[in-house]
Amino acid sequence: MKDLKFEQKGSLSRLEAADQLSALAEALRQGGNVELEFGSGTLSLQVPDEVSTEIEVEVGDGQVELEVELKWPTVQSEAAPSRAKRPARTRGRADRTS
Repeated sequence: MKDLKFEQKGSLSRLEAADQLSALAEALRQGGNVELEFGSGTLSLQVPDEVSTEIEVEVGDGQVELEVELKWPTVQSEAAPSRAKRPARTRGRADRTS
């Protein structure tokens, strides 16, 4: 089950679509906090320095579909590896005191 899903469908001019993509690109360039305006609301995301990407193009049935996907782990899953390292350090300290 997804924790959160946001989806917006509609029709934009080519210029409006470019503006929306430019706003996303600029937010990614500026740092880890991305805020995007969608209609009457704002979507805020934390983006790490590294993201997985996928670009998919499908042509058929009289239309072209272009999907650009950015994917990264949630903050909670990033914290899990650092917790796994802590017991190893603790064991190392315990071994020194023995």
